[in-house]
Amino acid sequence: MARNRRTQSGAVRFVLVLKTILICMLIGGSGVGYVLQKKKLHELGRQIARKELALDRLKLENNLRASQLAEMSSPLRLAERIRDQKINLFPTQPGQTIWLLEPTPAKPPTSPSDLVMLRNP
Repeated sequence: MARNRRTQSGAVRFVLVLKTILICMLIGGSGVGYVLQKKKLHELGRQIARKELALDRLKLENNLRASQLAEMSSPLRLAERIRDQKINLFPTQPGQTIWLLEPTPAKPPTSPSDLVMLRNP
């Protein structure tokens, strides 16, 4: 015969209710965690897109400034600025330039006997 609920003890009903609540909390918590992770991924994607746009803008500005620097440091542009500001600068004469020769480095020792000769002069 089927058991009547009235004959079940209160502890059995409490355990069944507790299991049901725990399972519902587990499923609900998993759902909330999933939604939070999706929201976080969406926000990170938006941040990456903003940073990439900023990087592209900075690269464009960098290229613009590099071309401005190249134009401003060209000899013709510098000569024009010197003429406009009336600075008395002239090209150097051949006798005004002093050339210094860089000394050649000493030959490094190649054999152990060379090292001994260096230690005992």
